[in-house]
Amino acid sequence: MKEDLEQTIVELRQLLKEKSSLLEQSQKDLQNIKEQVIRNEKLATLGLLSAGIAHEIKNPLNFINNFSELSIEFLSEIDENLEKVNQNEATEEIKSILGDVKSNLDKIKQHGIRINRIVTSMLLHARGSNGTFEPTDINQLIKEYVNLAFHGMRAGKEPINVKIELKLDENIKPIPLNPEDFSRVILNLCNNAFDAMRGMATENHDKENPIRPATLTVQSRIEGQWVHIVVEDNGPGIPSDIQDKILQPFFTTKKGTQGTGLGLSITSDIIKAHQGSLKIESKEGHFTKFIIKIPNK
Repeated sequence: MKEDLEQTIVELRQLLKEKSSLLEQSQKDLQNIKEQVIRNEKLATLGLLSAGIAHEIKNPLNFINNFSELSIEFLSEIDENLEKVNQNEATEEIKSILGDVKSNLDKIKQHGIRINRIVTSMLLHARGSNGTFEPTDINQLIKEYVNLAFHGMRAGKEPINVKIELKLDENIKPIPLNPEDFSRVILNLCNNAFDAMRGMATENHDKENPIRPATLTVQSRIEGQWVHIVVEDNGPGIPSDIQDKILQPFFTTKKGTQGTGLGLSITSDIIKAHQGSLKIESKEGHFTKFIIKIPNK
């Protein structure tokens, strides 16, 4: 009788331990859900606010860009007509003033274009997608959008020669993704890599000191319950003093009107929405790796 009682007590303790473990896991899951809901609500509110601000900015911005461009054309016409009259000190002074005005208008136009890029990115981010997750062949998505990014770069104003290497784990089965959003992740990271490698030489004229050909490497692999996607370029790398800033909204290392500073920030947000993480590894003068980690479920 005593032995039966002791056995019952042991079983009850084991059962209590199991139930406590399940309760603890349930509480963690509930907390994760709460945090996700709060994050989604904040993003939705921010998205609506951003969209409203962006729309308000768009109209006056269009006037600034259009009239600056039109004024530059007028100045060119005035300059042409000045060449037809007798040249003297007065005409030379007028030409100098017109040159300064044109330079100012060029700067207004340049920064207007940059603002337009930022506003367009804000609108795209605010618009979002339908939020639908569906089983997706991640390797096929990578192939498609790496190829799209490459041909888009080659068709652009400053094409470069880049070697593409795909190292994809064929054992990865379809995983739940929002394909529309995640395709933007691949595009953003590839375009970022192409921009980084744009300053690299692509032809070798020195046999004793061969150059590194610009190379983009994209890998996928399974590690336990996670799928890892690595986008690596062998460009100049990211300086260590700005690596912790690179994912911040509006932070950009690009000059002029080329960058908005939103691409990597949006990329990070999309990955977080997939319950994943984004890590950066870089060595100046050698490489930059963006390592994505998303659940394999």
